[in-house]
Amino acid sequence: MGYFMTNKLFNDLAVLGLFVWLTLPMRAAETQMLSGHVPDAVAAFHLEPLGRLPATNHLHIAINLPLRNNEELSQLARQVYNPTSTNFHRYLTPEQFTERFGPSKEAYQAIIDFAEVNGLKVTHPHPGRAIAGIDGTVADIERALHVKMLQYQHPTEARRFFAPDVEPSLDLAVPVLAISGLNNYEGHHSHLISNTKTGATPRYTSPGPGSGTKGYYLGADFRNAYAPDAPVTGTGQVVGLVESCQDGGYNPGDIRLYERMTGAPDVPLVPVFQNAQVGVPGHWNVEFSVDIEMVIAMAPGISGIILYEYVDTNGYSVVTDEEMYQEMASPTYGETRPNQISTSWSVDNSPAATNYLRQLMVQGQSFFYASGDGGAWPIKTNNWPGFNYLTLVGGTSLWMNSPGVSWNAESVWGGSSGGIFTDLPIPFYQKGINMTGNQGSTQCRNAPDVAMSADNNLVVNSYQPTNGSRQTLSVGVIGGTSCAAPLWAAFTALVNEQSVAQGQPTVGFLNPALYAIGQGPNYASCFHDITVGNDTNSSSPNLYFAASGYDLCTGWGTPTGQNMIDALVGMTKAVYVDFNYNGSPQLGTYDYPFQTLAQGTNAVTSGGTIIFKTAGSSPETMRISKPMTIISIGGQASVGN
Repeated sequence: MGYFMTNKLFNDLAVLGLFVWLTLPMRAAETQMLSGHVPDAVAAFHLEPLGRLPATNHLHIAINLPLRNNEELSQLARQVYNPTSTNFHRYLTPEQFTERFGPSKEAYQAIIDFAEVNGLKVTHPHPGRAIAGIDGTVADIERALHVKMLQYQHPTEARRFFAPDVEPSLDLAVPVLAISGLNNYEGHHSHLISNTKTGATPRYTSPGPGSGTKGYYLGADFRNAYAPDAPVTGTGQVVGLVESCQDGGYNPGDIRLYERMTGAPDVPLVPVFQNAQVGVPGHWNVEFSVDIEMVIAMAPGISGIILYEYVDTNGYSVVTDEEMYQEMASPTYGETRPNQISTSWSVDNSPAATNYLRQLMVQGQSFFYASGDGGAWPIKTNNWPGFNYLTLVGGTSLWMNSPGVSWNAESVWGGSSGGIFTDLPIPFYQKGINMTGNQGSTQCRNAPDVAMSADNNLVVNSYQPTNGSRQTLSVGVIGGTSCAAPLWAAFTALVNEQSVAQGQPTVGFLNPALYAIGQGPNYASCFHDITVGNDTNSSSPNLYFAASGYDLCTGWGTPTGQNMIDALVGMTKAVYVDFNYNGSPQLGTYDYPFQTLAQGTNAVTSGGTIIFKTAGSSPETMRISKPMTIISIGGQASVGN
């Protein structure tokens, strides 16, 4: 009897235990805590929240996954720009990048499943699998990420910002790198000085003189200054421009009037993410205008300008900065992938953004960034590695032979920002520069890299001042590195047109080539060396001054035209020679090298590189009449008797 009762009790308890186990929720995936999403300013300024974001508001965020094979990617980024490497200028396609470095399909599907389970919607999936754009209500995002979304008064700007109360955490086994869009503390700021801005005090020198009103610079003046002997106009190339619509969009009529004033053809404008051709252009419409018009002035024959309009008129992200970078690397909206990109707006310095800039680099895309308009900075503590993958562009004051006929002289534009990133180790392309006369660093990243005109430039733009009636199709004078960065992007379109026409790859990320030219024998023929002026200010009264060669005001300087184009094109493709090769064909490539040095010297362009693939010798004698670099990577090679 007792035995029976004991077994019955055991069975009852077992059934009860099974019922309890079935009614408990399944064990959640291990929770991972992220970092870097609560702005440091909240604690530094002891900010008190003004309240919660309304639960029914919609936000757009993006979940970023870490790339695979990071060490291999770092090595490849060096090899692609090392003329002694077999990977030199052998760029990856977006598909190849995803295959080698992108997250797995399974990891990406886990992110999609996580969003759906938490009531969120993946609105911007990406074929690269490194980022997923997600929309949802504040309430759903708070629940999924275990945060409260709070509002604060910005400590230095007349606006509010939102941010989570604590760092986000996810009940997800797949490692997450970062979540973009969880705060808007930094906002988006333009690098621009304009006399059309209410209350602004322009900092202009005397007119140049250019061909525009009162001697200001307009249209072909920029080509006459920086590409006077270049027949290329950018044909077949597109330029990507990063723009913010947070204060309205742009007026296409402004661009068309500029083209009529300067005799340029109508260049197609292709908006991505949204169409900012709104009825009333906003206060910062002038940034749209100057970026677009500088590109058209330098490269009037380009096939199009891609406008990455990533912030809407309410200041909310349509997509995050990181999604924008991925779109540049692997377009999903049908636009052409740009070989050259420019931004005059501040960028998001996140780890994920660094990854996408590295992708642009190994895919052979250039990214130019306006260095800023505040003059020298004394110390710039920012260890964001992404600055190593951007070409930072400073500004000059340009003088031309009247009226805009040819370059005469340049000095440092006083607002040109430059300095030292004290927490960012010096990149490989800046090593070896003599810094004794320019106050630069041999240990940390220096800025800027190059420069162009940032003073006395005419643009056409419509705008709506804070107080007053709308100004339509006005012509105003603009200054700032906002002019210089798109000018360099457009100049690169000229280089890439010539390179492609000669059957060579595009020049890619420009810094390795620029620094090689700057430290080589052709520096004086390729760059205007800016040796007059300074960018000192009240916070940096002793920093910095123009110097011969590289300096922290204008970098290496400004381009001279066809000499610079030829030098950059010459560095896009190494010519290989192997004295021991007897195969066919003989094309001068790594796989099909030339057999003689004479073949190599005939094929290499001015300023190019010949690489002896293996050890060997040749009895050849010849006279070399153009500049070139000759190196051996396979052992000792000798020429002549």
